[in-house]
Amino acid sequence: MTPMRRILVVDDEPDLCDILSFNLRGAGYEVDVAYSADEALAAGIAVYDLLLLDVMMPGTSGFELAARLKHDGLTARVPIIFLTALDTEDDTLQGFHLGADDYISKPFSVREVLARVKAVLSRSYPPSAAPRGEILEHRGLAMNPAAAMVTADGSDVVLTKTEFDLLRLLLTHRGQLFSRHEILEKVWPRDVVVTERTVDVNITRLRKKLGAYAACIVNRPGFGYGFDAEANAK
Repeated sequence: MTPMRRILVVDDEPDLCDILSFNLRGAGYEVDVAYSADEALAAGIAVYDLLLLDVMMPGTSGFELAARLKHDGLTARVPIIFLTALDTEDDTLQGFHLGADDYISKPFSVREVLARVKAVLSRSYPPSAAPRGEILEHRGLAMNPAAAMVTADGSDVVLTKTEFDLLRLLLTHRGQLFSRHEILEKVWPRDVVVTERTVDVNITRLRKKLGAYAACIVNRPGFGYGFDAEANAK
């Protein structure tokens, strides 16, 4: 039996929280509400399967909370969907730069939120019917897709779901170059509208986390990104 997914709604608007909670519960999810970032942290975010997170809240903002969560090994892989009135391209890119899995601008329809929640949960927690024991390795860099773990020279590398999928794509196709458009199609779901700049943002984030292996992720102008096994050869 598929477990009931737990969702935490973090927003300082009680009426909006009530509407989202009612509809999410009707769709079969277990839902809790926090009216601030501090309340969300007190709720123990690591136990949730998804966060619906407002940005503009009194005190700690949603962006600040997301940055904190993505730097904590216990919460880094909890998917985040931003729900916010900030709707410029720069705002959206900042959200994805912080590791968001989706970004929905207010006002929105409840049906849209439910559809996006379902999509994010589906790709974040795929069916376990096809576990893969293959370990992808390059020198001291190792990826275990089945366990969703990456290590570099024996140390854990904490990646978001998007960063993990991006590294897996490049690592499994060493020597092959992918354009930004191809990466968007292979890593991001079709129902999420993002620009090609989002690829650059996530590549930058991924490189920062890979340390000595960052040089392996190369960009060939006019052709795209790839994993060059010789790039960090000593």
